Amino acid sequence: MPTSAEISAVTQNITIPKAFLANVARNGERVALRWKNDDDSWGEITYNEFADQVARVAGGLSERGVGRGDRVMLMIRNMPSFHVLDVACLFLGATPVSIYNSSSSEQIAYLCNDAGAVMAIVEHEGFFAAFRDARSDISGLETLGSVDKVDGAQFCFEDLLASDPIDLEEASGTAEPSDLATLIYTSGTTGPSKGVMLYHANISWTVECLRLAFKMEDLAGKRIISYLPMAHIAERATSHYQMLFLGYETTCCPDPKLFPAYAAEVRPNVMFGVPRVWEKIYGGIQAALSADSEKEKAVREAVEAAAPIAEKMTFGTASEEELETYAFLDAVAFTPIRELVGLDQLDSAITGAAPIPAEILSWFRTIGVPLSEIYGLSETTGPLTWEPYRVKPGYVGVAAPGMEVKLAEDGEVMCRGGNVFRGYLNLPEKTAEVLTEDGWFHTGDIGEFDDEGYLKIVDRKKELIITAGGKNLSPANLEAALKMIPLVGQACAIGDQRPFVSALVVLDPDIAPQWAASRGIEYASLSDLSEHPDVVAEIESGLKESMAAFNHAESVKRVTILGDEWLPDTDLLTPTSKLKRRGIHAQFSAEIEAMYA
Repeated sequence: MPTSAEISAVTQNITIPKAFLANVARNGERVALRWKNDDDSWGEITYNEFADQVARVAGGLSERGVGRGDRVMLMIRNMPSFHVLDVACLFLGATPVSIYNSSSSEQIAYLCNDAGAVMAIVEHEGFFAAFRDARSDISGLETLGSVDKVDGAQFCFEDLLASDPIDLEEASGTAEPSDLATLIYTSGTTGPSKGVMLYHANISWTVECLRLAFKMEDLAGKRIISYLPMAHIAERATSHYQMLFLGYETTCCPDPKLFPAYAAEVRPNVMFGVPRVWEKIYGGIQAALSADSEKEKAVREAVEAAAPIAEKMTFGTASEEELETYAFLDAVAFTPIRELVGLDQLDSAITGAAPIPAEILSWFRTIGVPLSEIYGLSETTGPLTWEPYRVKPGYVGVAAPGMEVKLAEDGEVMCRGGNVFRGYLNLPEKTAEVLTEDGWFHTGDIGEFDDEGYLKIVDRKKELIITAGGKNLSPANLEAALKMIPLVGQACAIGDQRPFVSALVVLDPDIAPQWAASRGIEYASLSDLSEHPDVVAEIESGLKESMAAFNHAESVKRVTILGDEWLPDTDLLTPTSKLKRRGIHAQFSAEIEAMYA
């Protein structure tokens, strides 16, 4: 396993522009970016064409005053123009900063002022209107452009493409490894968003760390779908930075809801998804199977028979007879499922950003989807621990290549490596709270190691439930167990300073309707269905089973069933579907109090 210093020795002089040009030299004729046109046909550009667009857009931005040290805000969905604009800024020595597309005018003003943005580029009229409303509250924003042609915008993407190109080879020396490559603003689940400062050196170190973890010499041409917000480090690191360094073929999907349709056509080789994405795929498959009771039974039995074999295969201990049995089950039961959802050509499938139920991860691995769990934060440029092959469900892998990981006396996970950020923008006191002088970062997560160095995350320190009786509990573990009740899609455990633990659970919008139809239950809406006596009885029965692994003080005693799914990028969930507990507690305060009445 290489040390951090050894990875740094390889990447010490590399910036994103230099890595991009080296990639273009190797893979210039390969497809870099793909997208769907308005007529549903596919468009694409090669790396050579990508580089040409970067040169022209950089020329256009330079003509409009963007230079070394400037900050440029980007509010753009997953589309080729984002990648071109981001890279063009970097060739000028500027810092591109992507913000969530749901940001309100107030949030936009805060982020632009905090970042010190001199220019903003938005995708369309809707985003432009939000910036226009915020502009009077933003100091220093000199230019507002757009991708589409928008009335009032000072330029559009087409104008930039019409500019004289810069010399990329010459411009690649503008940025230094110690220059700020981007700001990743935290999701703000525990307070105001903080700007995580990531440098070119952080990015190049991280990409090399991930390349070593993949254990593949050449990843060029691997197909990946970009569909999560570019303001999130996981998407930024996966489909953007790794593409620029390693040569992925990135398909741009502008709406996460379209991902299933895109996957069926693209057949990705590498896929990252937050747990809710995998839970939705799992729920959709279960719902489809439930329409045919014989097929559902056959798949369930195949999974039961294959699960212990799949686990042995992971660690290379399966016998020839077991391998033959698995091959048969895979051919008759699992391959058709993977082909149906477009996950049949995956070399690596990754989940992260929040805990995933171990049972769901195991289920995917059993049916031949090579799913593994990664752990990291914006402050670590993404990865902290990951093991993509020797996977232990319930654990987030071992220390990533080059990373040092240890536990503090109270169990808090700490790490050190070349991917660790250098601080929060404009917040030296907040930086000092989490980053020691010798480079150790305090993650705020409680963990534990097994005897092979695999890390299990117990919970966020700030999210631990402390009951009225003084018991410390992990809401994430309880929520993962509750989501294994077939009718439950989402859950939020309640119990801080309460006499017992309760939970809000939300019906799975894919499985619940199928379940109701199979029983002849009529209902007007999912909210109506959530109150049906049969649904209540089914979930109450599942509650007892799901809590069997917890002791009496820890287990959920009472639940309130909700019908309307919690959606990402709202007061209830972050853009990557993490629970906003304060928002949930506020919106459902009456329901929560009723459980303790």
